[in-house]
Formats: sequence, structure tokens, C-alpha cells
Amino acid sequence: MPSRATVLLGSVVLSLVFAPSTTSAAAFVASPSPVPSTFLRSTPPIPLNMATPAKDIDGKSIAAAIRAELTRNISLLPPSAPRPGLAVMLVGQRRDSQTYVRMKEKACRDCGMTSFLRVYDDAASDVTEEALLAQISAWNDDPAVHGILVQLPLPDRIDEDAVLRAVRPDKDVDGLHPANTARLFSASTHAGAAKLNWRDFSSLPFHVPCTPQGCIELLDRIGVDVEGKNAVVIGRSNLVGLPVAMLLLHRNATVTIAHSRTRDIQAVVGRADIVVAAVGRAGMVPGSWLKKGAVVVDVGINSVEDATAKRGYRLVGDVDYDSAREVCDWITPVPGGVGPMTIAMLLRNTWNSWRRMNPDVAADDDDGGGDDVKEGVEGEKS
Repeated sequence: MPSRATVLLGSVVLSLVFAPSTTSAAAFVASPSPVPSTFLRSTPPIPLNMATPAKDIDGKSIAAAIRAELTRNISLLPPSAPRPGLAVMLVGQRRDSQTYVRMKEKACRDCGMTSFLRVYDDAASDVTEEALLAQISAWNDDPAVHGILVQLPLPDRIDEDAVLRAVRPDKDVDGLHPANTARLFSASTHAGAAKLNWRDFSSLPFHVPCTPQGCIELLDRIGVDVEGKNAVVIGRSNLVGLPVAMLLLHRNATVTIAHSRTRDIQAVVGRADIVVAAVGRAGMVPGSWLKKGAVVVDVGINSVEDATAKRGYRLVGDVDYDSAREVCDWITPVPGGVGPMTIAMLLRNTWNSWRRMNPDVAADDDDGGGDDVKEGVEGEKS
């Protein structure tokens, strides 16, 4: 194995050793019914079974449970209360972007949110940076819009950073505004600093990126406690690697960030209880790299040729699934692991934003973040 590996953006791998417990996690992972997140977060760590292959962390079922929680919360709002609103901007005709936007629209409708969509034809003469900034400004001022998402990438002639910075931080449900990033990267360890409860994302007064949050949410939902564990994050991207490293650090893990210049990356990964790989390379991490009894959360989505597949290719993660599951205790499949969590977290960020903007609106109950929807309570865990 080479001493240096080229690390690209794309996936997340988490491995962790748990303390013994008598609690079973099967119902938490596979149940299609809503499961209160506070109940799951209070559950002791899941016992390991070293003799059997890893259990799948069912991101589809967990995301469905979160969306069911949101649907219930919104249904309990008074008829006169405004519904949470998500505005999405799409520029161009990329098929993958169009697919993502359609999925977000449907998810909004299914849980009772209002969806606002503005689509720009990349070839049209009016698609200028100024036009995009004007639309964002209008959404910033619109009280019916609680979350704004700019579907990336944008055309090369558009200053992507300028467009993202134009979104109001409190409506930046993607968590990409520099103000939200700065708050995520603030440890608040100095004397007099306000302490944040990183075990309860509902208490955070800002948005955290959706995919990294989804990774932590998966761990919470199966009862994983990362405190005190050694964590290695492979990759230093702004979208996944760095944010998920900070979330692990805020949960009191000891975090190492590995990258393309890390020497003997296999040895570094092998010493870790938690491995987070944001690389975007199919099968880069074999099971032989991983510590016995690990939990693997693989965010990578890579296409590889497969003559037996209907489309001539299949999707795989950055971890070699077959060899890894012989070593690990838990693993996310690809697809069906982290992917569904991203949209679920986007919806929850929008719900969080709505709650912050409507502190006086009450509902009878709220299973989505642990607290009832009532005065002064901010968004649920996202």
C-alpha cells in the first residue's frame, strides 16, 4: 500500500468501538415508524458482535422516520400559522441538479412545507449574477421563505461565493454562509464564551451543513457515543471533511485530519476508532485498513462499470463494502446510507429556521427534536 494517497472529495467513513450494552438497535435502524430522536440519543451504546458481519445502518429508514417526525410537527401547527417555506434556485440544465431539485420539492410537499422554485436557463441572456442576487434579496425579505438553497454548481461566469454570501445566514439552510461556517468552527473554549450544547442541535442558533449533520445523526440514531474516541477524517473539503471533523471534535472525539500528504495513511486509519473518509474514490478504503469492531458511514457515491447492471454501471462508496463489513460492526450501504439523510437534514434545517422566526407559534407536541413546539424553543436537531 503506498505511503501517500490522493484524497479527493466525496465520502465519509466512520468506525467506532462501543461500550457494552443490553439495548438492541435493530428497531431503531429498520423501523419505518417515527422514532423520537431524544429517545434514541439517550440510548446506551450498542453492543458489538465481533463474530458476525457488520449490520447495515439503514439511512433510508432513518431519513423516513425524520421526515415523518417533521410531517407530524407541521400538522400540529395552528391553521392560521405560516408553513415552513424552502426556496430553491436552479441555474442550467444539469440532469443531476434537476433530479436533486425535484427530490427536494417532493420532500417539501410530502411533509407539508411550502416550496418555492426559481429555474434559470443557463443560455438565457437574463441569467446574470445581478439577476440571481436580486432574486436572493427578494427571498431574504420574504417572510414566507424560511430557508434558501442555491443548487450548485453555478455557471463559471457567476461568482459562486458572492451568490452564497448574499443569502441571509439565518435562512442559509445549506450551512455554507461564512457566518455559519465561522460559528461551526468556533470551539468557544475561552473564559466567558457562551457554551453550546453540541449534543442537542436544536439549541444551536445557526445552520450546520446537511451531509455532515446527517453523518452524526446516523450515529445518534443507533446509539453511538463518540466521546473520547480517536477519530480520523480523510479529506479536508469545506463541504464534508472539515465540517464533520468539527462536529466530531465538538462531541469530544480526538480528531486527526488525513489528506493527500499524510504519510502512511493506512497506519493512521488503522489506529482510529472513528474513520471519516471524504475522498470520492471507489473502494479506496479496504477492510484491511479498518480497526476491528468499527462503524463505517460511507458518503461516497461513485459509478463503476458493471455489464450485469441495467444501466451498465453501479454505484459504490469509497469503502470496499464487502471486505469492510467483515471487520466492522456497522456500515452504511451505498446507495441507501448517508444519501437520504442529506435531504432530511435540509428539511430539518428549514424547520429549525421556521421555529426561530416564529417563537410565539405553539403546537401540542413535537417529536422531532425533543422539545415541544412552544415559545422560545429553537429548531430541532438537524
